[in-house]
Amino acid sequence: MDFAKNLLADNVRVLKSQVTKTAYQGVAIAVVSIIIASALVSYYHTGHISLDGVAKAQTENYALWILDSIPFVFGFWGQYSSSIIAYQAGAMIFDQTQELRSRAESLEKQASYTATHDGATDLPNRALFYDRVEQAILSANSQNKLLSILLVEVANFKEIYDTLGRNSSDLILKQVATRLQNVVVSRDSVGRIDGNIFSVLLLDTEDENDAVNLAKNIQAALEPAFMVEKLHVAVHSNVGIVNFPMHGEDVDTLVQKAGVALFMAAKSHEGYGIYAPSFDDHSPRRLTLMSELRQAIDKNQLHVYYQPKVSIRTGVLYGAEALVRWEHPKHGFIAPDEFIPMAERTRMIKHLTTWVLKEAFLHCADWHRRGIELTISVNLSARDLHDPELPDVIAGVAASTAIKPSWVMLEITESSIMSDPERTLEIIQRLHGMGYRFSIDDFGTGYSSLAYLKKLPLTELKIDKSFVGDLSHSENDAVIVNATINLAHNLALQVTAEGVESQEVLDTLKNYGCDIAQGYFLSKPLSFVEFNQWMQQAEWQPVKLNN
Repeated sequence: MDFAKNLLADNVRVLKSQVTKTAYQGVAIAVVSIIIASALVSYYHTGHISLDGVAKAQTENYALWILDSIPFVFGFWGQYSSSIIAYQAGAMIFDQTQELRSRAESLEKQASYTATHDGATDLPNRALFYDRVEQAILSANSQNKLLSILLVEVANFKEIYDTLGRNSSDLILKQVATRLQNVVVSRDSVGRIDGNIFSVLLLDTEDENDAVNLAKNIQAALEPAFMVEKLHVAVHSNVGIVNFPMHGEDVDTLVQKAGVALFMAAKSHEGYGIYAPSFDDHSPRRLTLMSELRQAIDKNQLHVYYQPKVSIRTGVLYGAEALVRWEHPKHGFIAPDEFIPMAERTRMIKHLTTWVLKEAFLHCADWHRRGIELTISVNLSARDLHDPELPDVIAGVAASTAIKPSWVMLEITESSIMSDPERTLEIIQRLHGMGYRFSIDDFGTGYSSLAYLKKLPLTELKIDKSFVGDLSHSENDAVIVNATINLAHNLALQVTAEGVESQEVLDTLKNYGCDIAQGYFLSKPLSFVEFNQWMQQAEWQPVKLNN
């Protein structure tokens, strides 16, 4: 308080000196004005200016008497006003300084809060959650107690984000945070440490069953649909559990292993999982593959294999489906089902699709240069169909490889369409306008919508191998396949049956009027060189063009 008083006094002194200086200037101007006025009066009465005339003017002119008092009025009024103004100005500056200081303190607190809390949910962020876990570990060590960490993943958050956008997705995250805070006893124990991952700190646990029970309660709390923009949105959650001190003694190790448990929980039927040492074989391999996939693409370590598609009615080789294969130098053959989903969860799928398109288009162009008329089928993922740059990418690859769009069949799945129908339809229509044909792959295994199926510019419908493999012995599969063929033909689509593995199945498909067969009975997927050799020896020959 004394500091504030001294500061105000100093400000008043400085400002008062400035105002006093101005008052003195006013006094000087008034004195000069009196002298000039006296001289003018003297000249007016005597015809010249003299000291006697000035003295006479001062003694006889009453107006000059009043003017003579003005310097004293200026001096007194200036001193008084300077004190008032200086004090008011100093007080105003002091108030403004205090206000700025308060604002600075408020901004500092806000910055500190922002640095430790998530903006969308107001939950503690990764840094603050880690700090609280460290404090909890110290307390648990000193009291010989147990604690658990749970990571809760909104598994379908990307789909929600792509469909509803950022603002609506943030509203759902905030609702998720609210439900988690009401499930957990301590509100401070819940945090958000990543885009779609929440963290929960469970203190003073008796055994791992406490964490499992909490995981079940969390899943039950997140099960009812969320309401946003008058839409009911379902959230699919997975929970990874790790216990201290059994699974680690520091926060980094615990959270890392909880992430491993979360990854394995996504594959389990229950949707939650407790960390086990055996899980470590999966996590490092997965992380390694994700980093090495990009290198494999850049260094052309992947290979495109081709599985033939044969016209059932004519026995002519119709075309081939391009299938990517990865022969890892350390892990050996890696199935597409393992690395393609990894690529789809990241931006890697765009690079992978572009690479496959280039390879497949080059090989297709080579066949046509040699007079072999084949249609090349290339798969597009859901992420590809949400990329507005896809038509331009395909146009560029086609131009560089000198292929015609009519030589290409782009295969899409039902699930890729249904995740974002409007955007997907727009991109498909653009590609269709460029001359590319489309095939709906794995028909019957997704969330079929005949309304959207009718809107798509399709050329082909592919029946999934799960219905074809046991076609000769399963009446249900036979009914489904026959009905699907009739449906497709009524929509003016050709039908390809995947998974043909016997002559009996091939004959049955022929009786049903199926157009094209694909499967191991014809050939397994082959490399480009092997496929060329197979075409020379197979009974199913391609159409040869006249050069």
